[in-house]
Amino acid sequence: MADDQKLTPRATDFSAWYNELVLKAELADYSPVRGCMVIRPAGYGIWELTQRALDDMFKATGVRNAYFPLFIPESFLHKEKEHVEGFAPEVAVVTHGGGKKLDEPLVVRPTSETIIYGMFAKWVQSYRDLPVLINQWANVVRWELRTRLFLRTLEFLWQEGHTAHATHDEAEERTRLILGIYRRFQEDWMAMPVVTGQKSESEKFAGALRTYALEAMMQDNKALQAATSHNLGQNFAKAFDLKFQTETGGTDYAWNTSWGASTRMIGGLIMTHGDDLGLRVPPRVAPIELVIVPIYKGDADRSRVLEAAERILNSLTNVRVEIDRREGMTPGAKYFYWELRGIPLRMEVGPRDLDKEQCVLVRRDTKEKRPVPLAQLSAVVPTLLGEIQNDMFRAARDRREANSIREPITYDKFREIMDGDGAFVYAGWCGDAACEAQIKEDTKATIRVLPDPEFRSEKAPTTCLRCGRPSTAEALWAKAY
Repeated sequence: MADDQKLTPRATDFSAWYNELVLKAELADYSPVRGCMVIRPAGYGIWELTQRALDDMFKATGVRNAYFPLFIPESFLHKEKEHVEGFAPEVAVVTHGGGKKLDEPLVVRPTSETIIYGMFAKWVQSYRDLPVLINQWANVVRWELRTRLFLRTLEFLWQEGHTAHATHDEAEERTRLILGIYRRFQEDWMAMPVVTGQKSESEKFAGALRTYALEAMMQDNKALQAATSHNLGQNFAKAFDLKFQTETGGTDYAWNTSWGASTRMIGGLIMTHGDDLGLRVPPRVAPIELVIVPIYKGDADRSRVLEAAERILNSLTNVRVEIDRREGMTPGAKYFYWELRGIPLRMEVGPRDLDKEQCVLVRRDTKEKRPVPLAQLSAVVPTLLGEIQNDMFRAARDRREANSIREPITYDKFREIMDGDGAFVYAGWCGDAACEAQIKEDTKATIRVLPDPEFRSEKAPTTCLRCGRPSTAEALWAKAY
């Protein structure tokens, strides 16, 4: 860290800036268990608001919450060959319990498709039992070699939705519906613009028919996969004998979907919005939307100002407000404290302000100061928070577009870009997995998604970025977390 008060500037070392910010803003801390993290109240508060918003959206589509065990019989994981191969390097296995070696090792869930579809097979007999629409809020364990707070840890929190349907089209509709819900949350709540699309075969979820994802650009021009939604086809249904009697009297395997978003989104929020002063939290996911900093010197002023602060707090019934009552700290020190933690709005109020029946509001995103009559606060504060939310989204979207490349470029130029500042590069791809793998080896850039129509270039690329053969699809290429 540059000194005890300042963060390393993003332009100097983006990775150091990120790590320092997570720790100093008290979002999370390192656990005694290597690769795990402790999520502190400031970080968990963002996750709680995330849970509430997404939970309401899921339930509005008929999804209900349930809970499935942390431990999965090892044999379950081996029933779907592609799935076990995809997760084998990340799996943690329990071999002993109660002082004895277990008859069958238990896998600590890296994801829950196997155990959930094993249970669905018990519950579903007829088309009348479908669809099954289940979500769980849980933790998972993936034995990552390189970890970073929020972005990649051995254990993390997430939601995972799992559904069973009578037809492919119903499953595909659900897969795309959830993708849209994730986009709405990330853009409308987290103010984080995303590009949606389908993953290539090499990048899709292990065991899926097809995977859709949302990719967001961070301030270092790398991509962050913010959530995924998978059409699993009938692969898991066949592995777990998840059959049902059709309406015409025949028998068929169910069509499944799974979809998930995790605490990694908090890392995305940090890297999308943070600045060299610290965190900037969009109001809709800010545990504290407005902090009141009372300013006074003597006891008489103190009593008067704190009473006014209490009245203001009680009048703002639809806003999450906190009063900084700490003694022995200068107002300036309090400003720095709350700026570091990214509180969207700060209110400064002192005796002179009360004499004028006003206060001063300071926006965290733009630093703009604005005197506001106390009588107008109940109208002004929610409006201003809404403006901050919208302005943060627009700023992030404009930055993404300014660092996106759509015009045809040579492969040498592409490599130069990826070796330098990076970008979102929209370019043609021949569809050959070997060509895709070679680009990854040359540049560490991958196909993030084959973009949905609204994100594609007006003029479709005609040749592959690397080999020059005819393009079969436009791909979004970028380095990623």
